[in-house]
Amino acid sequence: MHILFVTGMTCGGCIKAVTRAIQMQDARATVQVDLNSQKVEIDSKLSREALITIVTDAGFPVVN
Repeated sequence: MHILFVTGMTCGGCIKAVTRAIQMQDARATVQVDLNSQKVEIDSKLSREALITIVTDAGFPVVN
């Protein structure tokens, strides 16, 4: 399980965009997003670094 804090997410469309970007690289990944805390929990075979790159490339900055 990876936890990322992602800024810039404001709506359901943002959740779908982040989820879709991750699942395009790992179709079995599960993604849970909490817009209030900006926390994204990801269960994936991908590394934390790969997930940060995917989310950032989708247009959402990741805060460490």
